[in-house]
Amino acid sequence: MDKLNDILHELGISKVKLAKFLGVSRQMIYNYLELDDINKWPKDKKVLLLNLLGIKSSDELDSIRIDTDYILNVESRLNSLVDLNAKNEYGDSLYNGLGKKQRELFSNIIALVKDGLEDDSEESYETYKYLYHFLQALENSDELKYILGYVAKANGFVKPLEFVFDEENQFMFESFMFSAMTLYQNGNGVSKSKIAESHRRFVNQIEHKMEEKMSRTLELNAVKVQALRELGYTEINEKNAAEVFEKIAEIQSRGV
Repeated sequence: MDKLNDILHELGISKVKLAKFLGVSRQMIYNYLELDDINKWPKDKKVLLLNLLGIKSSDELDSIRIDTDYILNVESRLNSLVDLNAKNEYGDSLYNGLGKKQRELFSNIIALVKDGLEDDSEESYETYKYLYHFLQALENSDELKYILGYVAKANGFVKPLEFVFDEENQFMFESFMFSAMTLYQNGNGVSKSKIAESHRRFVNQIEHKMEEKMSRTLELNAVKVQALRELGYTEINEKNAAEVFEKIAEIQSRGV
């Protein structure tokens, strides 16, 4: 099995992608790879893996020579079945408008999230709910993109001097982030009162933003109600939406 693990590593086949190829969870892949003999795998999964590697039996593992042609052939077989499985599971419409590399990335993200949510725990659910909120806010903050870059670098997925966003700002953010993480990891010597005060300011800032958002929501609701009343409607629908929005803009302009 050490040979198989070495081959998978050299081919750059992740546990997530292999799990999708075999139609099992990522945890099951770890379980399979911990076995001392591939012949102990379920027969259908073993056959799939051998077909992927282009061999007929596990005895041929030692004869595999990994070169460019072999990598491309394996990658082609892997992507073809992964794409097919994804289409069967999620439907073609999910990938509409996506290019090849975008489709592959999207499929990998879906597989990771699905695998995480299969752990039927409240913590797992809340973790991925936070991830959902992170993605919702992503386009409104460059700093959130820099956080993604920092995490990818800190975990060795990309090179530390790779900058795909604004290089100067990303460089500065990563420097501050590293200092903050270092302080957190060595936080035993930090004043508890200073930490508490810093968190209090954080809470106050968030509560202020939430109050502003609530105030703005109430204001917009009041304007919408007024617009409906002036137009003689009880609700917004497809037929009157344009007229109502125009009236809302008019009402708001009165206060300028």
